[in-house]
Amino acid sequence: MTTTKVFAARREILKRGAMLAATGLIAKPLASLAEGSPLHVILPLSAGSGVDIIVRSAQNALGKAFGQPVVIENRPGAGGITGTAALIRSQPDGLTVGVVSNNHCVNPSVFKSLPYDSLGDITPISVIGGSPFVFVVNPKKVAARTAKELQAYLKSKPDQVRYGSSGNGTIIQLAAEMFLQAADVKAQHIPYRGTGPMMADILSGQVEMGVAALAVVQGYLKNGMLHAIGVMGKQRVRSVPDIPTFIEQGFPSVDVAGWFAVIGPKGIPSGQVKRLHDGFVKGFTDPQVKAGFDRRDDFLILDTPPEAAAFLASEERRYAQLVKRAGIHMN
Repeated sequence: MTTTKVFAARREILKRGAMLAATGLIAKPLASLAEGSPLHVILPLSAGSGVDIIVRSAQNALGKAFGQPVVIENRPGAGGITGTAALIRSQPDGLTVGVVSNNHCVNPSVFKSLPYDSLGDITPISVIGGSPFVFVVNPKKVAARTAKELQAYLKSKPDQVRYGSSGNGTIIQLAAEMFLQAADVKAQHIPYRGTGPMMADILSGQVEMGVAALAVVQGYLKNGMLHAIGVMGKQRVRSVPDIPTFIEQGFPSVDVAGWFAVIGPKGIPSGQVKRLHDGFVKGFTDPQVKAGFDRRDDFLILDTPPEAAAFLASEERRYAQLVKRAGIHMN
């Protein structure tokens, strides 16, 4: 082939390649997409929340694990729906993920409609870990010290005792309802805009009791301003070994903890899913990050993508039953 023909053939190849790229039939290689580009992490939660603190504590370790900058963006609103909707609309190129909590699996049962399918429009990557919940009372307002005593106290005052939550339809409300339903008792629900205002009123005695992450209330348990009726998960917590679980106290169905999971938009290629999973596992098992987990009594789970998918589906089914029994619905 002559030099003229070689250059002519090369020009034709380049021309066809440009046309295909323009029509979207040729995509950039995934490796080059990720190379040098930041990994965006959307948190559909407010800054300063428990999950926000946990994820930001791992930001540097995640950057090292992925070999690229990690940008964390808070997009709170509507119980996590606003930020999750933004995540769902992002490109499934492995450069944008979200970190969701229990509310992701609560919302489908609480709200009449969502702008996305909570299971069908996502790519599960990993359930990273969680935080223990405890049921606390203001000891100046409630004399009960055990789950059975609280059950008897609430039966003697039906619908007279108030419990706070971080908002209507949140996992904090559902966790409290889990005990109320198991104990076959009723109490008044007082919703707040976040955990902070709820805790302020429990401490002041405006409401008598509520559920919170252990890290939020641990200081108040130590100084006696609050009393913990029980840990709401399967096991006692290392830093507060004297607080029994509700399961130990005769309420086997009271089993809930806060958790957080990494998800992406639907359609992320399998190779990128593996890269994301491996990177988050490496970041969260960094020694300094693990030390922070230990200090806060948080725990690691580190599910595989298939395990995460199964977990999210099972949580959604479980919360649907609880929401129905409690009669919790939003417009």
